Amino acid sequence: MLLKSTTRHIRIYTAEVQGNELVPNDGVLTLDIDPDNEFNWQEDSLQKVYRKFDDLVESYNGEELSEYNLRRIGSDLEHFIRSLLQKGEISYNLGGRVLNYSMGLPRIDSPADEGKYK
Repeated sequence: MLLKSTTRHIRIYTAEVQGNELVPNDGVLTLDIDPDNEFNWQEDSLQKVYRKFDDLVESYNGEELSEYNLRRIGSDLEHFIRSLLQKGEISYNLGGRVLNYSMGLPRIDSPADEGKYK
């Protein structure tokens, strides 16, 4: 049976990707990060999300695989992505098709504001 957790920027499935299809598999968790390309990602930032995902999955080792637990992992990853945005490790993709600023308005530095908000 396919279990899933879908948040704004994280999708987790108990499935594996074969071709362009998800095939249910209770032994595999598939992670889709930022499916709408709302952010600009560097490879090291993506790797941080994957490592956080692995740590969270490991922390649930031995517990029931349920949609509730997948949602908890997805929510924790959403918070982690927000922290990356706040630290400036990722930024909004201002050219993307989705501009809803779901994690807060983008910070754009200007000479007049330099040093005011730190």
